[in-house]
Amino acid sequence: MKLKCPECDGDIETKEVIEGEILNCNDCGAELEVTKSKKGTFELKVAESEGEDWGE
Repeated sequence: MKLKCPECDGDIETKEVIEGEILNCNDCGAELEVTKSKKGTFELKVAESEGEDWGE
């Protein structure tokens, strides 16, 4: 399966993916989250980084 990095438009090849999985782009190093589009195909979006909540 070939997906496109939304940051650098680089190709990311993988055998299988599941929704919510985090992948790294080999070209730019971006952390990407696998999402499902309305069409039922897999897409990538930049993964949101979670900050420390320090127990709040």
